[in-house]
Amino acid sequence: MDFVELEAIEGLRWSWNSWPFSKSEASALVVPLAIMATPLMSFNELPVLPYDPLCCSGCGAALNPYARVDYPTRTWSCPFCSQKNPFPKSYLAISENNIPAELFPTYSTVEYQLGKKGLLTHKTRSSSNLVSGFGNGSSSPSPKSTRGSFPSLPTFSSFLPAVSGPDSTGPAFVFVVDACTPGEELRAVKNELLHLVAQLPEYALVGLVVFDSMVRVYDLSFAECFRVVVFHGERELSSEQIKQQLGLHTVKHQAVQKAGFLTCLSEGEFNISAAIEDIQPSPHVTPHHRPIRATGVAISLAVGLLEGYSINTGSRVTVFTSGPATVGPGKVVDSDLRNAMRTHKDIERGRAVYYGKSIGFYKKISERLSDSSIVLDLFACSLDQVGAAELKVPVETSGGFMMLGESFDSDQFKKCVRHLFTWRDELGNLDMCFDATIEIVTTKNVKICGALGPCVSLRKNENGSASHKEVGHGGTHAWKSSTLTNKTCIAFYFEVGSSGEQRPRDNSVFFIQFITRYRRAGNAVGVVRKRVTTAARRWANGVRSESVAAEFDQEAAAAAVARLAIHKLESEYGDDVIRWLDKTLIRFASKFGEYVPEDPSSFRLSPNFSLYPQFMYHLRRSQFLEVFNTTPDETAFFRLMLNREGVVGSLIMVQPTLFQYSFDGPPVPVLLDVGSVAPDVILLFDSYFYIVIHYGSRIAEWRKMGYDKRDPRHESLRKLLEAPEVDAEQLVAERVPVPKVIRCDQHSSQARFLLAKLNPSVTHHNSSSKNGGEDLNVVFTDDISLQVFTEHLQELAVQG
Repeated sequence: MDFVELEAIEGLRWSWNSWPFSKSEASALVVPLAIMATPLMSFNELPVLPYDPLCCSGCGAALNPYARVDYPTRTWSCPFCSQKNPFPKSYLAISENNIPAELFPTYSTVEYQLGKKGLLTHKTRSSSNLVSGFGNGSSSPSPKSTRGSFPSLPTFSSFLPAVSGPDSTGPAFVFVVDACTPGEELRAVKNELLHLVAQLPEYALVGLVVFDSMVRVYDLSFAECFRVVVFHGERELSSEQIKQQLGLHTVKHQAVQKAGFLTCLSEGEFNISAAIEDIQPSPHVTPHHRPIRATGVAISLAVGLLEGYSINTGSRVTVFTSGPATVGPGKVVDSDLRNAMRTHKDIERGRAVYYGKSIGFYKKISERLSDSSIVLDLFACSLDQVGAAELKVPVETSGGFMMLGESFDSDQFKKCVRHLFTWRDELGNLDMCFDATIEIVTTKNVKICGALGPCVSLRKNENGSASHKEVGHGGTHAWKSSTLTNKTCIAFYFEVGSSGEQRPRDNSVFFIQFITRYRRAGNAVGVVRKRVTTAARRWANGVRSESVAAEFDQEAAAAAVARLAIHKLESEYGDDVIRWLDKTLIRFASKFGEYVPEDPSSFRLSPNFSLYPQFMYHLRRSQFLEVFNTTPDETAFFRLMLNREGVVGSLIMVQPTLFQYSFDGPPVPVLLDVGSVAPDVILLFDSYFYIVIHYGSRIAEWRKMGYDKRDPRHESLRKLLEAPEVDAEQLVAERVPVPKVIRCDQHSSQARFLLAKLNPSVTHHNSSSKNGGEDLNVVFTDDISLQVFTEHLQELAVQG
């Protein structure tokens, strides 16, 4: 089974593509039943239907290709609950030769544009972007059908225009700027903000908050002078207090005129640009002290501002800061430089005096963000920590963006900011989706444990599909995220029915449906859409069934287990989590390995399982679990990114890729091992967060002598040197956050970025037994190699 091809059809990756029916059999699988879902994945062909979905009156599942349709009686049976439902009048013309697009077997995923009236008259209407109703096609569902083309036959429907909501405001953006940022750095932030204002659509609303020890909220409606409302940085204000202080409250039966703290670009672009240019570096500088920053109050005020305006078309708060909060709620460290920033050890041992209070404060902010569908983004550029570990929860749960860099004047910062505000088409429509909810409908015997990713639980269990065993955001069949992108991936975990239920027939099918509702920021009102993905899989006849082994996706399984591991780290010690990983892997190898008991040399894993232990080995050594030599901010950033990245990106983070460039031919993938380093090759190493171009000692010497430039006979050397550079540029262009590119020579200090991630098959302990030489790479580490790890795994697995 080609899992990547199947993901291109459904947007889903299943750890197990055949599920056992009983709880005991599911527990014997060791690896959890999980689905890595990308709700808004981009498809080459996605039908957009200009009417509301038809839902089952029993379980709420939307009409899909697996439904059984009785054309003479115009009814359909829900595949999830077997409830019979009548078709409405708009479906009067349905027949075996004229079916709606949502029943096409090639469309396991369809999207509905809500607010349209569907199938009203018999007039034909054609559209290049919409599948308007019905066309000819087969009605027999197929779980593994490939995506086909849109129906080309004329339709017989016409539709009313979209119904506008009560509001006419566009998406809102509040920029929160740290005035304690040094002069040159602050100038770079202002230039980038001016660039964004010039690029935003005219219907967008913009607000500005500037902070140091005080927080200033700009009233952008004043043209003659700058008017700001100033708040003290030490005082924590509730949402209602913020609205009252800003004049955004309402009196009974009378609406109060709102001030211009949010201004539409079409009316106030000049005022907004002038206010940004007016931002000056904070003059309050004390020697041997950190600047006084009230970051927590500034974020709270920005959120309160958006709450007061009740923007329901989408909004985001984007923070630009260069250091930690040193005053007020959300405080990270004292301003006195004699007090060092907290470390992992300080947090673990309870010595980080402000950490717990700051986490609690930002959890309250996270709840406010979720209630009002506001996104929080963090752009932090500093050589020291800025408090990203404390801010992780609101940024992650709202689906916001986080970037940690060294300078606001870098290309990395500019590319990340501009990517966040990219356009979808020539009309200037923003490539943003807001106010997203995800609901899951399952077959009766499937229960939902929870989700791990950028979302929050809505605590809904109306159909009883939520399991009592909660994983992450659990106790529900519905979740909310303030924003989603076409790459946002959420891991959902499931369990199967109880032992008392009757077993299904062999090879019978169960279903899971994802219903994602979101608002596209495509115009001043926003277009509400609902995407429905329906997937079918078969029940397995026992754990030892051939279908279980054949349909195990070890890549998706590794990504799902990695998220579980970092989730456990929130409440358990790192050593305990590593022990849990080891025990789980031993059980897995013992269950699915082929061996003679007590004979490690006889141990074998089939190809469908053989890579999984290797993924676990690299996960144990990764920056997600091993926090030595990393700051809490860096660890928070790494884990936040892993919690939203898809299967491919997650595996690159856990087990980086390594390509070799040589004179022998095109680049080839090589083992992530120190033995792959050689003097006459170039290595391209991709760990997702940074890319290393590593030149062998001989290649580096030729490059320094300039052979590729001064001698035309060395054309092959020039092409060899160019190839990894071109590939690295392509990786940088495609990825956000933008990875850092490191160029280094063999045996140089920068080569440590590569050597630290390679399998240490040659160390200072065993190098004497190797054929030495000046180009021998020795890793000075006490870590065990993959070979030793595998040998220990085999010894423990065969013990039963």
